[in-house]
Amino acid sequence: MGADLPFWKRKTLGAMTRAEWESLCDGCGRCCLHKLRDEDTEELAFTAVACRLLDTESCRCRDYANRRDHVPDCVRLTPKRLAQIDWLPPSCAYRLVAEGKDLPDWHPLVSGRAETVHESGASVRGRAVPERQARDLEDHVVHWPGEWPFPPPEGN
Repeated sequence: MGADLPFWKRKTLGAMTRAEWESLCDGCGRCCLHKLRDEDTEELAFTAVACRLLDTESCRCRDYANRRDHVPDCVRLTPKRLAQIDWLPPSCAYRLVAEGKDLPDWHPLVSGRAETVHESGASVRGRAVPERQARDLEDHVVHWPGEWPFPPPEGN
């Protein structure tokens, strides 16, 4: 029975191949939105402002392989770092798998289609502001990147 399960249900994040790990990204683009952290309280605020490399239509990085050359503080997500990151959206597959939860129906690994993340309203498409147009991040604080796009599936 175990072999019949998809890899994200039978493997730990650390045991996944690079291709499996990369395929967990649903392409929502939420993690590529700028966040603000209060210096005193450590409170996190999400913005609708996209990283300069995020294509706000496809919700994918324009230069993923070389992103850190352009954006040095871009976080390279690893199983170890995942435990220390508090800003991944609740619907993020990396977070869900780490928490022992299943992927939502709109995730491309479940649906078989990359567009379902956009069709479901889970992505930043149509809601993100390009970094170069934003000016002050404080003017673009929003709550939706840190929330489920709609009620979470049972068990999540």
